[in-house]
Amino acid sequence: MDLRTKALLEAPILPTLLRLAIPNVITTTVQASTGLIETYFIGMLGTDALAGVALVFPGLMLMQMMSAGAMGGGVSSAIARALGSGRRDDADATVSHALVIALGCAAFFSVAVLAGGPWLYAVLGGREGSLAAALAYSNIVFAGVILIWLFNTLANVIRGTGNTFVPAIVTVGGAVLLVPLSAALIFGFGPVPRLGIAGGAFALLTYYGLGTLAFAFYLWSGRGVVRPKLLETKLRWPLFRDILRIGAVASLTSLMTNVTIGLTTGLVGAFGAAAIAGYGVGTRLEYMLVPLSFGFGGALVALVGTNIGAGQRDRARRAAWIGGWTCFVICEAIGVAAALAPAAWLSLFDRDPAMIEAGSAYLRVVGPFYGFFGLGMALYFASQGAGALKWPLLAGLFRLFIAVAGGWLMLRWTGNLTLVFMALGVALATFGIVIAAAVAAGAWFRGPNDNASKAS
Repeated sequence: MDLRTKALLEAPILPTLLRLAIPNVITTTVQASTGLIETYFIGMLGTDALAGVALVFPGLMLMQMMSAGAMGGGVSSAIARALGSGRRDDADATVSHALVIALGCAAFFSVAVLAGGPWLYAVLGGREGSLAAALAYSNIVFAGVILIWLFNTLANVIRGTGNTFVPAIVTVGGAVLLVPLSAALIFGFGPVPRLGIAGGAFALLTYYGLGTLAFAFYLWSGRGVVRPKLLETKLRWPLFRDILRIGAVASLTSLMTNVTIGLTTGLVGAFGAAAIAGYGVGTRLEYMLVPLSFGFGGALVALVGTNIGAGQRDRARRAAWIGGWTCFVICEAIGVAAALAPAAWLSLFDRDPAMIEAGSAYLRVVGPFYGFFGLGMALYFASQGAGALKWPLLAGLFRLFIAVAGGWLMLRWTGNLTLVFMALGVALATFGIVIAAAVAAGAWFRGPNDNASKAS
C-alpha cells in the first residue's frame, strides 16, 4: 500500500487532517484572494463595473464550486475509496472518466451562459452600464470555462490520493503571475493595451490554463500515486457512476448555493446598483468561507473516503466532526469580526456611501451566522467522502427556500433591506444545523448509501 494511503488509514486523525488541510487552506485562500484583488482593481473602474462583476460572480463561483468542490469532490472520493479498498487499476482509470465528465460539463455551461447571459443578468438587476460590464466579463470567462474545469478536475485527482501539497504549489505560483497580469490587462502597461473589465477575464483564464498544464505534467510524468492512461483506458459506466453518484448530487447543492445568491441578488436589485454592489462585495466574504471550508473539506473527502473504503467507519466519523467544528470556529470568528467592523472590508473595494451602507447591513446581520455555514460545508465535504449526500442536498433546499421566500416576503411586506438580510442569516443557520443533525443521527450508514460504501 502506498505510504500516503497508509497514513490516511492509520496515522493520528488531527495531525493528518491538519497536514492535508493546511496546504488546501493556503491554496483556496490564495485563489479567493486573487479574486478579491481583481475585484479591487475592477472597483477602480467605477460602480457600474463593480456591479457588473457582482452579477457574474455567482455563475463564476458555481463553476468553481462544481468543478472543485462538487464534481471534483466526486472525483476525489472515487479515487480515495478505490485506493482504500485496494483497487489501484480503478483509481488509475478514474482519471480518464473524470476528464470526460469535465469536458461535457464545461461545454454545457459555455453554451448556456453565452446564449442566456443577457437575459440572466437583466433579470438579476443589470441595467445599462452594469449590464454591459457583466456581459463583457462573462462572455470571455464562459468562452474559456473549460480551463476552470480541467484545472480543478486534475487538482482533485491529486487530492484524492492524499496529496494536497502539489495543488498548493501550483495555485500559489499561479497567483504570483495572476495579480500583476490582471492589473496590466485591466489598466494597460507599456505595450499591453488597457482592456478594462475584459482584462480581468483574460488574466483569470491565463491562470487556469497554465495551472492545468502544470497538473497534467505532474500526473503524466509518473510522480503521483495514480497513473493516468488515457489511450489504454476503456470507458466503463461503473466508474462514471462512482463519480456521478457523488458529484451530480453535490453539484445540485452547489447550484442551489449559487442560485440562492443569484436570486437574492435580484431581490437586492430592487434597491439599486449601489445596493447590488454592496451586497456583492459583502457576499465575497461569504464566498471566501467556501474555499476556506474546502481547505478542510478537500482533506476530509480523502480522509473519510479512504477510511470508508477500508471499512473504518468510526475513524471516518471522528475525522468529520474534528474538521466540522474546526471550520465552525474559524468561520464564526470571521463573521463576528466582519459584523463588528464591516466598513473595514467594504471600503477596500469602493467608497460609495450607498454601497458601504448596504454592505454593512448585510455583514452586521448575516456575519454572526457564518459559523453554521462553515460547519455545514465541512460536513458536506465529509459526506462526499462517505458517499452519502441526501441530507446535504435537503439542507441546500431548505436554505434556498428560506433565503429566497423569506427575503421576498420581507421585501414585499416591509421594503426593509435589513430584514431581507435576516432571512439570509436564518437560512445559513438552517443549512449547518440540518447537515450536522443528520450526520449525528447516523445518516451516512443507512439505506442505499450504506450498501454502496460497503460494496466499494
